[in-house]
Amino acid sequence: MRPLTFSKMDFSQSNLFGYIEDLQELTIIERPVRRSLKTPEEIERLTVDEELSDIERAVYLLSSGQDIQGTSVVANLPVLMRQNPAETLRRVLPKIREVLHVAGVEMQLTAAVSFLTVLQEESVSIHTYSHSFLHIILQNLEHRDAGVSNAWLETLLAVIEALPKETVRHEILNPLVSKAQLAQTLQSRLVSCKIMGKVANKFEAHIIKREVLPLVKSLCQDVEYEVRTCMCRQLEHIARGIGTELTKTVVLPELVELARDEGSSVRLAAFETLVNLLDMFDADDRSQTVLPLVKSFCEKSFKADESILVSLSFHLGKLCNGLYGIFTPEQHLRFLEFYKKLSTLGLQQENGHNDNQLQLQTLEQEKKYISVRKNCAYNFPAMIVFVDPKNFHLELYSIFFCLCHDPEVPVRYTMAISFFEVAKLLNSDVYTIHKELVTLLQDESLEVLDALVGHLPEILELMANRGENNGSESKLLSIPDLIPALTTAEQRAATSLKWRTHEKLLQKYACLPHIISSDQIYYRFLHRMLTIILTNNVLPVQKAAARTLCIYLRYNRKQEQRHEVIQKLIEQLGQGKSYWNRLRFLDTCEFIMELFSKSFFCKYFFLPVLELTHDPVANVRMKLCYLLPKVKSTLKIPTDKHLLQQLELCIRKLLCQEKDKDVLSIVKRTVLELDRMEISVDAEQLEKEKQQTEGRSTNINDKMFEKKRRDSKASSVLAKSINLSIPGSSSGTSAGKEEKKSKLVRSQSFSTQALHPKYSNIDKCPNKSSATGYTSSVSGMGKSCMLSFSDDSFRTHSTGSSGNAAFLPSSSSRNLFNSADQKNNGNKESQSRRMSIKNRKSNS
Repeated sequence: MRPLTFSKMDFSQSNLFGYIEDLQELTIIERPVRRSLKTPEEIERLTVDEELSDIERAVYLLSSGQDIQGTSVVANLPVLMRQNPAETLRRVLPKIREVLHVAGVEMQLTAAVSFLTVLQEESVSIHTYSHSFLHIILQNLEHRDAGVSNAWLETLLAVIEALPKETVRHEILNPLVSKAQLAQTLQSRLVSCKIMGKVANKFEAHIIKREVLPLVKSLCQDVEYEVRTCMCRQLEHIARGIGTELTKTVVLPELVELARDEGSSVRLAAFETLVNLLDMFDADDRSQTVLPLVKSFCEKSFKADESILVSLSFHLGKLCNGLYGIFTPEQHLRFLEFYKKLSTLGLQQENGHNDNQLQLQTLEQEKKYISVRKNCAYNFPAMIVFVDPKNFHLELYSIFFCLCHDPEVPVRYTMAISFFEVAKLLNSDVYTIHKELVTLLQDESLEVLDALVGHLPEILELMANRGENNGSESKLLSIPDLIPALTTAEQRAATSLKWRTHEKLLQKYACLPHIISSDQIYYRFLHRMLTIILTNNVLPVQKAAARTLCIYLRYNRKQEQRHEVIQKLIEQLGQGKSYWNRLRFLDTCEFIMELFSKSFFCKYFFLPVLELTHDPVANVRMKLCYLLPKVKSTLKIPTDKHLLQQLELCIRKLLCQEKDKDVLSIVKRTVLELDRMEISVDAEQLEKEKQQTEGRSTNINDKMFEKKRRDSKASSVLAKSINLSIPGSSSGTSAGKEEKKSKLVRSQSFSTQALHPKYSNIDKCPNKSSATGYTSSVSGMGKSCMLSFSDDSFRTHSTGSSGNAAFLPSSSSRNLFNSADQKNNGNKESQSRRMSIKNRKSNS
């Protein structure tokens, strides 16, 4: 390592002045920092008494505060109107009106927004609003700043919608006559144009004809092209308000004159208004007036008036379909060729041939040409309707190919958006555009892919159902590159930073079971989804992959493949080393409960989910607790009674052993939620078990009756021979004890069958208080009966509530009661025999 060398500083006069200049620059840099700090005097002026009410504080700040404080009050005006409208109108609003006369741009813009908010929130009646706020709006409408004037104008136009007709007529329409005069300022006349367009829908046609149309004609002939342009764009609203007759006699002649105006912006406004009003003109007006104007626009667009080219390309689809009925075959072909020319405008390669004679295009022209081709892509579905879908391949396929392969992303993006509309229009001929679908799926721009994926399921369904062939497998042969294109698109989205596109793509891929075969999904997509769940770092992407995987599994009918996927989910997710994978396993189980049957979940995933109660990570146990109500809802009684016992045992262990306070609080809330849940009952299985139980009880009763009959015979014989042999009494007593003992053992054997052998020895809670807490919680969950476990026996406690079983199924409880009845019967018989023997002895 070489030693550092320091050059000697030159303190000569010239260099010294250089150092001083550098220091001065540093001080200049620091000055704004010092100036941004507030002095004590400024802080004192900005301080307000905290004990003032909101109204008093607002009045004080508007009166003696700084501009920033006044702006804050104006911004807070909607809140004051909600809290205390009367005092706000009486004290605050007059102050705002005074301040706005000398207010800056920021406060003016804030006031316009606040006034509009008060109107939208309906804090006061419209009568009160017009009385208090309307005059302030009208006063500031002609502000010298164009931005402020437009902000107040937007507020006024919204107010006009809500105001009564009479108020609009007296307060707005009548003053409009003077403000629209040529002597007024340009800003005033522009405002008048927009107001007239708004009030046209407010009044009847005769009022508009008498009071508005004279002003409209005057403004259409204004000396300023900005006014003529603005008024021309309002003619559409005026035409809708006066109807077709007045439109034909008044509006159309004005539009024809404006279409020949010397200003390009005026001609453009006239053209767009004509297109928007096509539905209001009859066939004669279209053929004699509108069509010649449109032809003139098209001819001039390439020669002398390129300013209209972008607008013409945007409205061409609507224009062609609006004039479709009056076109001759020659005119039809002419407009189609015009569209084709616009679709390739600006490309150096047209129709596969290089044109070396094209001049170098400026950057501005290139942007304009890109916009034109983008508009042609937007209008492509309309042009299919124009030429008829049957003629698509002959007339428009070459243009479709060029637009899908356009070098500019905005053009391809627009084609991707409209691809679904094109597919719907082509119907049975949709197979003709499958190559372009593959091209857009493999596009280098993710924006194009994102636009296409929006309707990908519908597009693929059309491809599959309306293809050339009828068979589901053979239909896919018409798209040989579809599966590689889909996999490539997913991989490109996965390697990009746009995870939302990747998530959207995975969600849309859930449609593939309806499109391709189960084996293709299994080998090309299903394992990829599992890999994304295991390796991707974005949670929404992992969840989208998990849900799509569950859908693939749902439609897979091969048991071997199903079992393999289920095993991988349990081993790699549920038993994975990373807690993140175990969390995703719970997400996957939630999707399985949504998409599969309850029995499927109980068969494969119920126990693996419950195993996570022992997870060492608190977040996993917490997520499991949130999922337990859904897990319990999958159970059916009595079919899943053993799973119910497992669930309650896991909850008991969580209550007894959980050390994390957050998890424990969630467990307690979950227990209350589980308490309110009703378990679904499998009626068929319940009836079967009932019949089996009744059959067993009938057999036992028959045996008991036969035994009683034999015992009664034996006791009668014993009574006859009691006088002959006294030792027989002792033998009879011992025999009764042996019989009683055997019955008791048999009763206990019935009772022990109620408990699953796996849980014959259950660990106790570590302390008495925790066990007691769990007992109370589980009793609420069961609502019917509850078991309090001990070393060698259990007891039943009735809760007197609904009939859901907690730990003990109904059939087991019936066995217990039958056993208890047998025990009581045996005791009664033994007592009766002892009493008879005593009576014999006393008689003897």
